[in-house]
Amino acid sequence: MTGRICGTGSCVPSFVMDNNDIAKLVDTSDEWIRERTGVVRRHIIREETTVSMAVQAGRQALENAGITADDVDLIIVSTISSNVILPCTACEVQRELGAKSATCFDLSAACTGFVVAYNTAAAYLNAGVYQTALIIGSESLSNLTNWKDRGTCILFGDGAGAAVLKSEDMRYYLPVTHSDGSKGEALCCRSRYDRSELSPEDLPKPDEKEYLMQMDGREVFMFAVKSVPQAVKEVLEKNNVAQEEISFYILHQANKRIVEAIAKRLGEPLEKFPMNLEEYGNTSSASIPILLDELNRAGKLQKGQKIILAGFGAGLTWGASILEW
Repeated sequence: MTGRICGTGSCVPSFVMDNNDIAKLVDTSDEWIRERTGVVRRHIIREETTVSMAVQAGRQALENAGITADDVDLIIVSTISSNVILPCTACEVQRELGAKSATCFDLSAACTGFVVAYNTAAAYLNAGVYQTALIIGSESLSNLTNWKDRGTCILFGDGAGAAVLKSEDMRYYLPVTHSDGSKGEALCCRSRYDRSELSPEDLPKPDEKEYLMQMDGREVFMFAVKSVPQAVKEVLEKNNVAQEEISFYILHQANKRIVEAIAKRLGEPLEKFPMNLEEYGNTSSASIPILLDELNRAGKLQKGQKIILAGFGAGLTWGASILEW
């Protein structure tokens, strides 16, 4: 027994910044950004918050699944950019949706977060601990973006995506996940709450840039194009599934060049790697569920198809999971 996704939802801010808007902030151009990343636009919060987007995406997923909040007994939210610390984002979602019977918690695994959330929920459902889970990736990365750094501000956007998993009699696919904390400096961001208010005033304070995302783009690119194909092959072998059985590879939407390089290394046609980063940019843990929701609502996912979810990002963390639609 495992969890089958039976509903999806998503939410993105209404305010849009295109590449020409970014070019007003840093020395760049629409052509330069498109060529190197594939990103054309990104949605940025104004009135929205990480919590409000998570609630909206979750509500859509419940409606799509044809269930009510009363049916949910587990809510997991993956985020690194919530507008609340206490209570956790998942509890805020529970309150707004009225999911009174749900156990709620957040997890932090950056761009691999939704894959980790899916694995966690599927494991709980497979063990019989819960029957219906709502998993959400929600991010307000614009709050962590250095809008003076051309290397990063062109990449990121805000949004949320959600999925409902229900326990069903079907095969449980073992996931593959990895972490390498020794390379964490490749993509990092220091907490603004890194010292006590009681700290002496003469203590040296970190550079303001350390409170915003910093990335070694080359290091992350090399890591992704090597690690993700390895994880995909590992998860296929672990579950005795042939690569030819996979209908789609739904990857974290970080960079078009990364997705293209992964497809090439796997020897698969690019058509099996749907992308929407042109519209949203990199939304961290929200990117996979937003794409999943778009494919679902477009009728491109058919019952019985095998799909691989693969995430990679800060930590460094990466992983892959097989799901049957």
